[in-house]
Amino acid sequence: MVYIFVVQILHLYNRTMDCQNSTYTKSGILLLLLLVFSVTNNLCGQTTEQRLKIASNNKRIELANFKSNLVSEYVLERSHLKAAAKLHNWKLKETLANGKKIELQGIGEDGSPLYYETYADEAGLVSRASTLNTDGILGLNLDGDGMQVGVWDSGVALQNHVEYASRVEIGDEDSEIDSHATRVTGSIISTGLKKDAKGVANKATVITHDWTRDKIEVTEAAADGLLLSNHSYGIKADRVPDWYFGAYTKVAQDWDKIMYNAPYYLMVTAAGNAQKSRNNDSPIYGTNTDGFDVLLGFTLAKNNITVAGANSEIDKNGDLKSADVSAYSSFGPVDDGRIKPDIAGNGSTILSTDSFSNTSYDTSSGTSMATPGVTGSLLLLQQYHQELYGSYMKAATLKGLALHTADDIDTLGPDYKMGWGVMNTKAAAEVLTNKEFTSHLAEESLENGETFSFEVTAEGNETLIASISWTDLESDFINRGEMNNTTAALVNDLDIRISKNGQTFLPWKLNPARASSAATKGDNKVDPFERIEIPNANGIYTITVTHKGELQNTNQDFSLIVTGVLMTTCSIDAPAEISLEETEASSVSITWEAVADGLYEIQYKEIYQQEWTTEYITINNFDWKGLLLDNTYSFRLRTFCSQNIASEYSDPITFTFNGEETVLETLNALSVDSEISFSVYPNPAMDEIQLNVQTTEHTVYRIMSTSGVALKMDSASNSRINVSDLPSGLYVLQIQDFDVNKSTKFYKY
Repeated sequence: MVYIFVVQILHLYNRTMDCQNSTYTKSGILLLLLLVFSVTNNLCGQTTEQRLKIASNNKRIELANFKSNLVSEYVLERSHLKAAAKLHNWKLKETLANGKKIELQGIGEDGSPLYYETYADEAGLVSRASTLNTDGILGLNLDGDGMQVGVWDSGVALQNHVEYASRVEIGDEDSEIDSHATRVTGSIISTGLKKDAKGVANKATVITHDWTRDKIEVTEAAADGLLLSNHSYGIKADRVPDWYFGAYTKVAQDWDKIMYNAPYYLMVTAAGNAQKSRNNDSPIYGTNTDGFDVLLGFTLAKNNITVAGANSEIDKNGDLKSADVSAYSSFGPVDDGRIKPDIAGNGSTILSTDSFSNTSYDTSSGTSMATPGVTGSLLLLQQYHQELYGSYMKAATLKGLALHTADDIDTLGPDYKMGWGVMNTKAAAEVLTNKEFTSHLAEESLENGETFSFEVTAEGNETLIASISWTDLESDFINRGEMNNTTAALVNDLDIRISKNGQTFLPWKLNPARASSAATKGDNKVDPFERIEIPNANGIYTITVTHKGELQNTNQDFSLIVTGVLMTTCSIDAPAEISLEETEASSVSITWEAVADGLYEIQYKEIYQQEWTTEYITINNFDWKGLLLDNTYSFRLRTFCSQNIASEYSDPITFTFNGEETVLETLNALSVDSEISFSVYPNPAMDEIQLNVQTTEHTVYRIMSTSGVALKMDSASNSRINVSDLPSGLYVLQIQDFDVNKSTKFYKY
């Protein structure tokens, strides 16, 4: 399992460094490694202490005041809704012929009735989150244990379904049980009793609410430390006039305000299924048959993630083989040109829990079902970051990580169909693992008039990608009825640039007036996420972040993510050329080839001891004192290049201590295909193998991979060897007893 480290120490350490040179020194990594054994991190999700810590970063007064305003608005609006419904003969609630539920939730600026509807149709998850799960190919064993996510929907989920019975909490006690809410909830947290219905975060907890008081309840939950919420619904597209499509309205403004004042909270919402609806007769681009400009309501908020539906094929390694946008998924753009949807997930023929009974299942399609796959994936990334670094990411960092690592589809760059591409949780997790080795992820802040700069090195064999993401203030401007108003909703406009030898590289951007055209590169004035890509980058590049005009509130927090770079010159090859430099009456001095920017984890023991003694040092020699004559000792080491990246252990060296006459004893080099007569049983083995050869107190063994990597070495004096700690696979066993050397192969189940 990957080591757990303390991000707070790293943050303080980073702040003492010049931003032009972020390479970690050996002493900095050593400090982190030494502290890990004296600090206990909670690995079971969000604790009360962690929620309080998140809450302490919120603007609690602003959230409390805003909640109070929302409550007052809600009371007046409900009264107004009932009166208007009676006057105009509008139905407050309705179940359509296809079983879909709709409900009157507001009245627009122009008097239009605003109905909420779920975004699912009758009839997996392609985000690669399964690679993070228990038994996933990344070996991370992340299942959302102890993590919590909010689900707002047309009702509440069936609480006692066998797939998650004890892990659903009802947030609205008087709400009716709803099949759509149950399917969404199951897509996130189902255990997988029925394999194809397994949820993305299958040990997480859902708090389920209906949508009636969504903004009020989310404001309260976010203030108390909620990280994520799922909203697989939105305004019904066939009951509003055309100007609503693509418009930044009050509902989007309200959600942006919640997220700005609760910087760790992220709303994930479905794009909708209106691509073929022909509901917008005045799109900002094309005609109503082209499918563009059919997003509306809170899907157009700046700070959330809006999810499109995709048809995707993933191979067993978690790599995307093919993908295209689903035939139902709503297209952007936003009227001001922003890139929406943000990302895509699989929403086609998803099997999930159903509310008919506590053992029933059903399939459905739509962006409603694509969205919980993305929400669950984001939850796992938060869990992983907390396990690695002891804290959760801000929402801007989490969103930026998802958009930075999404699989680009078709033409290079983003588009108004699937945003930045298909969610790739595997790639996002690898960015976290490789932080400060081949990737950089940092939460920064830009003051008025300030310029942030940062140097990175690329080796020419990868694409350098740098992105910035920020949670922007809600815009003072809201559209009150103007068709296709292009006024930008962005308040604080940050800019990222990369330069080298006088050449400047610019971020991607889209043009709403040419919505079907490929993305271009230039000055992006509308999006709170910007990304630059440089294929085959080679050499030293300078990343610069600036801002236009005056920053509202005098500063703007932002998150910077960089991949395809070398953050250290350290090599992860196992240390070599280990030798005894000096031998004395009761000690030896061991040396090895130095590794630039490396920190060494050394382990040593008497050969018959079960446990290694471990130390961390920054120099390439170790004085081992207090040795006893005629005792046999073993020593090995590995190199740490960053907090999470280390080499394999070196082959152990062994010596019998003989004072100044001590010399190394080495196993004779044996071919992994050696035919010397020797065997073990049982073979294949489960937890233990037994040697069919007589051993003595001097017999030692070494188990190696078939590629020649030494995995473990110890005494074999009792003819039994524990192999329960080895993963399944084929191994080579080598035995040495003085000048007798034997080897054989065995398979471990």
